[in-house]
Amino acid sequence: MAGTDYYKILGVDRNASESEIKKAYRKLAMKYHPDHTKGDKQAEEKFKEISEAYAVLSDKEKRKQYDTYGEAGFHQRYSQEDIFKDFDFSQILREFGFGSAFSDRGGRVRFSFGGSPFGTSFSGQQSGVKGADLVYELPLTLEEVASGTTRTVTLQHQGKTENVAVKIPKGMISGKKLRLAGKGEPGAYGGPAGDLYIKSKVLPHSVFQVDGYDLVVNRNIKLTEALLGTKISVPSIDGRQLNLKIPPGTRHKTKMRLAGHGLPRMKGGGRGDLYVVIHVEMPRSLNDKQKEFIRQLAATGM
Repeated sequence: MAGTDYYKILGVDRNASESEIKKAYRKLAMKYHPDHTKGDKQAEEKFKEISEAYAVLSDKEKRKQYDTYGEAGFHQRYSQEDIFKDFDFSQILREFGFGSAFSDRGGRVRFSFGGSPFGTSFSGQQSGVKGADLVYELPLTLEEVASGTTRTVTLQHQGKTENVAVKIPKGMISGKKLRLAGKGEPGAYGGPAGDLYIKSKVLPHSVFQVDGYDLVVNRNIKLTEALLGTKISVPSIDGRQLNLKIPPGTRHKTKMRLAGHGLPRMKGGGRGDLYVVIHVEMPRSLNDKQKEFIRQLAATGM
């Protein structure tokens, strides 16, 4: 039942008192108990649902854990066996006038109502609960993403400090994760530890903008170079200088592509592209000679 709202199932407010929770459960139990529904499977499922909600909200510690960690966090800490452990449904349902039983079959306790068992068998021993997963956001420079690196991550577990060396592969762009099994929160009742996820966050760069595995760089050219064409040098993330031919008549903010000069893909499969955005510089003022040339160009119909 992970992802459900126990308060909503019982139809009570989150600040409901113990007596209000018990009253709400009694009303629903009267409606959905198998003694009344006689084989209705949907009603049986509903009865299991409200019984689980009541088992949690009627227990002060479980309710506290549920309120503190929310639905998902609670179910990481409590299995269904934990939820029903030490909960005496026999006494509760007898108060409501229903028959109920717990039967011991083969050393395992089975939860049953009116002689019709349903639900999961619960062992007499408490099973381990896996610890919560952790997410660690790791800032990376663009150069580290391009070439890969090794970083040391410092973790705090129950007052203890642990340094973990993490190998960062090429292409670990923002949002990508690495999983370190067993490096999350410790498990409960002898259960396994959760996992640690290293999540990348690429830091801003002074030259390049990042778009997935593609890179974008801005380059300025003069008006005459845009009109007549030219060649320019473009930096790459690998530290090389690439040559780019600017054709005559190139317009302002034209985007030109240098294929395969972006970031390497994290799991192979080549690289992204490098896009060069051309900015044509317009002169702010002209001297007399320049003005005369412009007038002559204008006379040609240009």
